[in-house]
Amino acid sequence: MTLFQLILVALIQGITEFLPVSSSGHLILLPQLTGMADQGQVIDVAVHVGTLFAVVIYFWSDVRVGLAGVPRMLTGKVDTYGSRLAFLLMIATIPAIAFGLFLNLTGLSDEMRSMKVIGWTMLLFGLLLYWADQKGATTRKDTDWTFRDAVKLGLWQAVALVPGTSRSGICITGARMLGYDRPDAAKIAMLMSIPIIFASGTLLGLEVARDADLEAAKNGAIAAAFAFVSALLALSLMMRLLKSVSFTPYVIYRVGLGVVLLAIAYS
Repeated sequence: MTLFQLILVALIQGITEFLPVSSSGHLILLPQLTGMADQGQVIDVAVHVGTLFAVVIYFWSDVRVGLAGVPRMLTGKVDTYGSRLAFLLMIATIPAIAFGLFLNLTGLSDEMRSMKVIGWTMLLFGLLLYWADQKGATTRKDTDWTFRDAVKLGLWQAVALVPGTSRSGICITGARMLGYDRPDAAKIAMLMSIPIIFASGTLLGLEVARDADLEAAKNGAIAAAFAFVSALLALSLMMRLLKSVSFTPYVIYRVGLGVVLLAIAYS
């Protein structure tokens, strides 16, 4: 794997992980559209670790409180902000883990890695994001997050396992439907990414740990570093823009890419 491809994969993952445009869809499309070799699981793990550190650092104040609330949550008490946040994040993660196991056991996860699937999900879920963003109320804040909301958003997050859907995009869509304003809808979606990225990265890491060599570790470190920097910059820019800009630019990109992919797939 060349240094150029290594950096390219890391930048794509870092930039698209938290934007509502689907990082998995872009990474699947990269070898299909360019003829490059698949980056492999070691690099997948590395770029996930990089983006995980980025979101943890950006939302560190909330992450710190949530981590501090875990012991209290484990005793069955969710009467503080930290313990409630930890509990709700756990609830929101369960559907995606369960659906992910189902897809892997049935082999459906591999069958969905096609340009047609990504084209349709880019287009349809992009339009759904636009509808939710334009019609959704803006009366609720992240501190209003409830158990019922966590369950609903967890189910939306499970749908994101279909390539091209976008985990952040579908969670933001669901949050906007529930009436959360744009910055707080994005914040909830980003916090929800932490346990799911950690879980998927740990699973992949265990699978590749025995086979990884020094060269793979070096490439992984480079990929993680570039993914971290690009993810932190993309996340910071998006959160800043959401104070004055809607999600429409991302919708335009999704719809445009979806149309192009479908034209290629059906030609």
